[in-house]
Amino acid sequence: MSKKHHYKLNLIWTGNLGSGTSSYNAYSRDHEINAKGKPVLLSSSDPSFRGNKSRYNPEELLVASLSSCHMLWYLHLCSVNGVVVIDYVEEATGTMQETAEGSGAFTEVSLNPVVTVANEDMIELAQSLHSKANELCFIANSCNFPVYHNPQCKVLK
Repeated sequence: MSKKHHYKLNLIWTGNLGSGTSSYNAYSRDHEINAKGKPVLLSSSDPSFRGNKSRYNPEELLVASLSSCHMLWYLHLCSVNGVVVIDYVEEATGTMQETAEGSGAFTEVSLNPVVTVANEDMIELAQSLHSKANELCFIANSCNFPVYHNPQCKVLK
């Protein structure tokens, strides 16, 4: 039986500098994203599009969503398969190609997790579970571009 999940958030544009969108340069791209009971996420556009570099932009949040979803599925799979993960860190990267008309699309995202496991005999299974995590990741299944995985696995020393 399939289940539907619904998500709700509020987005508030905070970038009216006094004259609204009277010109392309007249407004800030700053905005806030919030959901009930959670901290406000300060956001803007990419600095290439006049955004505030001290805030998260939608492109970073897409890469973060892929990274987070993969990690959560991976940790679940490790826990039910007897792999004890001690540490998980990642540097995820994404590439977006902008068109001459100004639109654009992601062409790829690469997830590069470094996983530390409790015992050396867990490494092979730990490494293989990344493929299954990718198959199950809700966000990766929603993308129309490839999501690559370059995992490393090591043992707690």
